[in-house]
Amino acid sequence: MLTIKRILYPTDFSKCASHTLPHALYLASTYGAELHLLHALVMHEADPSNMAHRLPDMEELYRILEEHAETQMKAAVDEHGEAGFSIKSAQIRAISAAGAILDYAAENEIDLVVMGTHGRRGLRRLLLGSVAEEVVRLAPCPVLTVPERQDGPSSPGQVECITVPVDFSEHAKLALTYAVHLADTYGAHLHLLHVVDEVVYPDFYPPVMPSGGSITEELRDQSLERMKGLLAGIEGVEARADVHVRAGRAAPEIADFAKERGADLLVIASHGLTGISHMLLGSVTEQLVRRATCPVFTVKAFGRELFQSQANT
Repeated sequence: MLTIKRILYPTDFSKCASHTLPHALYLASTYGAELHLLHALVMHEADPSNMAHRLPDMEELYRILEEHAETQMKAAVDEHGEAGFSIKSAQIRAISAAGAILDYAAENEIDLVVMGTHGRRGLRRLLLGSVAEEVVRLAPCPVLTVPERQDGPSSPGQVECITVPVDFSEHAKLALTYAVHLADTYGAHLHLLHVVDEVVYPDFYPPVMPSGGSITEELRDQSLERMKGLLAGIEGVEARADVHVRAGRAAPEIADFAKERGADLLVIASHGLTGISHMLLGSVTEQLVRRATCPVFTVKAFGRELFQSQANT
């Protein structure tokens, strides 16, 4: 079983964040973890050298906002009943929400961040960016992102189907290990999916593989056998897991598969790309955080591993 001692729930008191709180409360209760509620007060700092740019009574404004945030956090928890675990709350003055979340997680040895995502796409996402994506990419621990739903929040305790994308890398093996433990926690069935990424070539190139989402029978069989081999190394999991192979672009195929199967949770690894590599290559994980209609549990290829915590207890 995973060892989760401290869970961080960042909130801006939006509808998106309120949909996420039941998941944070459920996991804190399940693992007996300490729940940290965090609100970042993000304001443009006044220029002290220019009187025209100074806001009057800045400290008083911060005090009012902090009191309001404390009241809202207490009300949000009280709405879900009395908790049987420790809850801490904090407000941080910061120049960016993502920076505040990342700093708090590192300083307080957080094991899991649970946060909402608006699922922005296209030009709006490029212009505004995404706090969730930055946290997923850089947090020193796993991150559970919960998408905003039109029909209300998903039920945090009813996870019956977990989708696990597999590319046979060490990162994917780590994600599978987490997925197996989460499946034990929820009593869920696992669906392992390997996507043969279909490279799009110009028309004048000779065909490398069949287009239109089809793959050779030999390649499909090899992929299925390798996934079964991964499962064979985990005691007792084969009976409650299925393996699947598809062809196409990784992120859309995984998101479509999870939706078709009615997945309640998607578990995937982040390779932790930064800088130029991230800008050029992008990230399947970040695309899934935007596309998926179910919560996404992102395992980090660096930083804290919850199994290490278990070994040290």
